[in-house]
Amino acid sequence: MKKTIVSVLVAFSASAMAQTYDYDVTLKDYQGDAKSSVSYGGQIARHALHNSLKKIISDGDHVEMLKYLSSKEAGRAIIDPVSKDGFEIKQTSIDELSKGKDLLSSAYDGVITGWPGNPTAQELLQELVELASNSKKGYDPVNGYDYTQLVSKFTMGAVFYNKAVNHYLEEKLEAGQSPNDAPYVEGAYYTGTEHVWDEAFGYFGAPANGLELTPKEVVQITKQNPEYFTKADANGDGVVDLKSEMAFAHAYYAASIDASAGTNYFHTIMQAFIDGRQLIANAKGERLTSAQRGELKGYAATIATAWQQVIAEAAFKYAGSVYEDLEKIAVIEDAQGNVNNAFRSYVKHWGELKGFALSLEAAGRDLGNAQAGLDRLIGFSPVLFGGAQVVALDGKGDFIQANVGSMQEYKLNMIKVQNLLAQEFDLKAKLEDQTGGMSEVLNQINAAGQSAEND
Repeated sequence: MKKTIVSVLVAFSASAMAQTYDYDVTLKDYQGDAKSSVSYGGQIARHALHNSLKKIISDGDHVEMLKYLSSKEAGRAIIDPVSKDGFEIKQTSIDELSKGKDLLSSAYDGVITGWPGNPTAQELLQELVELASNSKKGYDPVNGYDYTQLVSKFTMGAVFYNKAVNHYLEEKLEAGQSPNDAPYVEGAYYTGTEHVWDEAFGYFGAPANGLELTPKEVVQITKQNPEYFTKADANGDGVVDLKSEMAFAHAYYAASIDASAGTNYFHTIMQAFIDGRQLIANAKGERLTSAQRGELKGYAATIATAWQQVIAEAAFKYAGSVYEDLEKIAVIEDAQGNVNNAFRSYVKHWGELKGFALSLEAAGRDLGNAQAGLDRLIGFSPVLFGGAQVVALDGKGDFIQANVGSMQEYKLNMIKVQNLLAQEFDLKAKLEDQTGGMSEVLNQINAAGQSAEND
């Protein structure tokens, strides 16, 4: 069942006791040797696939990219994260995390209106990877695309966010789905409800001991900072286990936002996952009652709302970065300087903005007018020199550009994007906030003899 998330951030309770995401086996009549009922290796394998895919896009090898996007073959090495001085990683291959996993088959299968041609998310991922292979190190200056950023940010939304909030935390929590009084599959050591919840947690990408970590520590663990190795190596065995001790994807972004703005997105989501999993464990292998299921859905709603806000916060931040890049380009142009580096930064930040904006759409949740607004304001590409922007595809699948207005006018769009995101998703951090500059931009446009609609 699709529904609009009401944007209410549930604050992390400082009084809550720190807990680790690890729970005993509760499955009745289980006779095996397993002590923990937690299992989300498949989700961590997909995080490693995503990280590795992002790393190799600049190489331009299409066959190699497809190994990490759509192949399920054995023997694939983990390209990122890998061991470095002072930060040893336990696993070196995807198979050590989980066998037979890919990214593409788990991606959202709905239509994405924010990209020309209205592809499905799966089609768009394939298209972006192919375009990346035909570009120079993942960069297309003609159309303004940074494929490393577009592929990475959209993959996180279309796979991790979608599968967690739209599948495991919604469809799979309905009565009759994955019952708690039966194994998830024959021979499993965990119940259906336990595993559904664990898979959603795995897609968030947090360390199992996330409640014991500060946002800054989570960020530095993701960056593999050797000074934070002891924080990462929770069990003290001398290596970081990707299955339980590393931070990935949206968990990293939640912590990064919190570290910069003092918000509580990471711990809010982490606490709700812990509370929900404890509720399931307390059922001791019995089918959940209606009251228990209702409470569990409440925790799921908290997770989905805050997770959506994290993605919207990231889009807000990069809209601000795009604005700043356009400011720099204007200054350099006025001084008749070389704008190549500034334009490259502009394209990178636009790719991050667009990837996160597309991610909001890729969960299959109705965003209403907000989605149409984001599509129109951001467009299919950044506005390029001379006022050109990608507006469509031709019959051969090539991009069509048209003149849509100046870069200075596009700055105004970034302010409107930030206003839309802040209001629609009740954002708390609002990093790189440019919304106070509306009047200045309008004055600049009017001084240049241009007109701008201010809706």
